[in-house]
Amino acid sequence: MTSYEAAGVDIAAGERAVELMKARVARSRRPEVVDDASGFAGLFDASAFLRYRRPLLATSTDGVGTKVDLARRLGVYTTIGHDLVGMVIDDLAVCGAEPLFMTDYIACGKVVPERIADIVGGIAEACALAGCALVGGETAEHPGLLEADEFDVAGAGTGVVEADELLGPERVRPGDAVIAMASSGIHSNGYSLVRHILATTDLTLESEPADLGRSLGEELLTPTRIYAKDCLALTALGGVRAFAHITGGGLAANLARSLPATVDAVLRRSSWEVPPVFRTLQAHGNVPQAEMDKTFNLGVGMAAIVAPDTADEALRVLADRGVPAWQLGEVVPGTGTALLS
Repeated sequence: MTSYEAAGVDIAAGERAVELMKARVARSRRPEVVDDASGFAGLFDASAFLRYRRPLLATSTDGVGTKVDLARRLGVYTTIGHDLVGMVIDDLAVCGAEPLFMTDYIACGKVVPERIADIVGGIAEACALAGCALVGGETAEHPGLLEADEFDVAGAGTGVVEADELLGPERVRPGDAVIAMASSGIHSNGYSLVRHILATTDLTLESEPADLGRSLGEELLTPTRIYAKDCLALTALGGVRAFAHITGGGLAANLARSLPATVDAVLRRSSWEVPPVFRTLQAHGNVPQAEMDKTFNLGVGMAAIVAPDTADEALRVLADRGVPAWQLGEVVPGTGTALLS
């Protein structure tokens, strides 16, 4: 007799996964979240926007990319949710938006309740760190399309910003300072190149390069640092012109997106030391510097462009919040490019 379970979809496992994740998701709750008894939708009380003069909703969607393959291979599922939230919610922070809520989508070959609960638990934990609520999600079982241990994650987030406080290139001026916020590691970009290096060199996930102090696999799964609350703390100071989330494309390309066509950002390589994991990958993979520059964050996960008289206070605020930061460079007249020198 044919059944849905015989086709590879286990509804009972999905229901158990939901039960396992409920308590973790609840920890990300904001007071504006309204319960939907049916569970089909996430509800958020929009009357919270009444305190705004002209609220703009900001939205972002993204995934984690091929880093999920390393999580699968290592059997570690608790941190990949941080990567998802970092990719989605920190994009909202760039325009100055306060993150409000997020939804997730997980596709897998087979629902293993404990694995799904670990992934969603990580998403919820990271949402709490970012100050947003995880209001809903979907787990889809795709037997025949994905192997039993394969999965992928994606999500979407929504935030709000006052229209006349919107950050961006039009605010940037010559003389502004560029502040770097350290990454926690590779974050979630460049993993296709990482996997290529692992496949074509003597490096393995079990390798223990001397300058890392732990296995390469552990290093590569370091969760993405989440900057949303740090960006909001800087914005509260006044004097913040723009942010740049350093993701795919690297430092210069992402920072250039936050510049008008009338200025350049001159960035000093000498202002920071590139973390060991990047040096290890570059050396073993024989990766040219230009390729490293456009693929990885090289130790800078977020950049802030601030008024020159705000720079010292911005660095103090970030230090108080436990975020390693430094002045990376400055803005000069130019043509809209970021220059690493």
